[in-house]
Amino acid sequence: MFRMMKFFEYNWQVRDEWFNWCKQLTPEDLLKDRIGGVGSILYTLFHIIDVEYSWIRAILGEVDVVVQFNDYNTLEKVKSLSDTLRNEILKFIQSNPDESCSKLVSVSWDEATYTRGEILHHIVAHEIHHVGQLSVWARELELSPVSANFIGRDFSSI
Repeated sequence: MFRMMKFFEYNWQVRDEWFNWCKQLTPEDLLKDRIGGVGSILYTLFHIIDVEYSWIRAILGEVDVVVQFNDYNTLEKVKSLSDTLRNEILKFIQSNPDESCSKLVSVSWDEATYTRGEILHHIVAHEIHHVGQLSVWARELELSPVSANFIGRDFSSI
């Protein structure tokens, strides 16, 4: 199985926990612009999903699909987008042999080329980075953030 699979599973599990965590917030709290990061809590979740999908499509040699936040500006819509795109990404990850990680990829938004492995590592690190920002915002709201622990998680359900 693809070596990076556990890290994608980890990110998806933590993301789903953040979606559940967000249910305690009002739509106003979800959409409020916050200091640092990319804006609001909801937009951060959207951004994580959009970036993941764009990079995977680039690896597949497919045209980037530009997803507009205005079309997904509720918690339910962002969660649905995550679930839908995750199914496509999961198919890629489950069929992607480790040997192809050195293959070069060009993207429409950058002139440089990257290896598939670099991109996959970037996707994982990108989400972890933004989850850290969500954790800071949770503390600012005087709420406990979702656990970021990798150890002790059950990945058999994904």
